[in-house]
Amino acid sequence: MRIPAFGLGTFRLQGQTVIDSVTQALELGYRAIDTAQIYANEAEVGQAIAQSGVPRDALFLTTKIWTENYTRDRLLPSLRESLDKLGADAVDLTLIHWPAPGNPVPPEEYLAALAEAKALGLTRQIGVSNFNIALTRRAIEILGPGEIATNQIELSPHLQNRRLTAYLAEAGIHVTSYMTLGYGKVLEDPVVQGIAERLGSTAAQVVLAWALAKGYSVIPSSTKRENLAGNLRAIQLHLPEDALAAIDALERGGRLVDPEGLAPVWDA
Repeated sequence: MRIPAFGLGTFRLQGQTVIDSVTQALELGYRAIDTAQIYANEAEVGQAIAQSGVPRDALFLTTKIWTENYTRDRLLPSLRESLDKLGADAVDLTLIHWPAPGNPVPPEEYLAALAEAKALGLTRQIGVSNFNIALTRRAIEILGPGEIATNQIELSPHLQNRRLTAYLAEAGIHVTSYMTLGYGKVLEDPVVQGIAERLGSTAAQVVLAWALAKGYSVIPSSTKRENLAGNLRAIQLHLPEDALAAIDALERGGRLVDPEGLAPVWDA
C-alpha cells in the first residue's frame, strides 16, 4: 500500500473541535486521517468518521503508539483500544510515536510487538516517527528491509532534514512531513509570501506544494473549512523550478518540536 500524499492532522484538536475538523475535511474530499493515542481524540475521530457515511475502505487511518504502551504486553492491547475508539477493525498504518531513548523498553521489544500487530491484521502497515538515521537503521535491522512504510518527521522549509531524508530515500522509506507549515511561522517568510503572490495562491499552498514536489506526504490540520479547502488545493499547484530552489534555500535548522526524554539526538 502507498502512503497517501495528503491527509488531515489532528494534533492538539479535541472534543467537538476535532469532530468538526474531521467532518468538514471528509466533506471536502480528504480521505487520510492522522491521529495518535496521546492526542486523546481517537474516539472523536471515530465518531466523525462514523457520522460521515464515507466507507471505511475509502479511508486511510493512521495512529501512533504512545511510550507507556511500548512493552510487549501493552502494545497490542493498547492498539486494540485504539481500534475500538476509532470504530475500526484495523488501521492502515501504526507508528511508534517517539524513540524515547530514556524509555527502558528496548526497540527490539516494541518493534517486535508492532510487527506482531501487523501479522495479526490489526494494522496493514507499520512505521516509525521522529527516528534519526541511527535509530531508523536499527529498526531496519530488527524488522527487516521493506517493513517500515514511513518515518513521520518534523519537516518544513525552515527544517529540511536533508541528511535524514537522503538516508530514508536510499533505504526505501517514505517521508511523512508534520509541522510542514511551521506553526504558521513559515507562512510569514517573505520568500514564501512573494511566491504565493506571484502564483495567485496562498502561502500555505506554496509550502505544501513544495513538500509534495519533494515526494513527501503532508498532514496539515485546521479548524476552519476555508483553510481545509485551501490546503487541499495545494495538490494542483505546480511550483516552477526557481520557486522550488528559492524555498530550498530557506533552511535554517528551525526545529519546533524537541521534547526532552522523547526525542533522539537529531542528525546535523
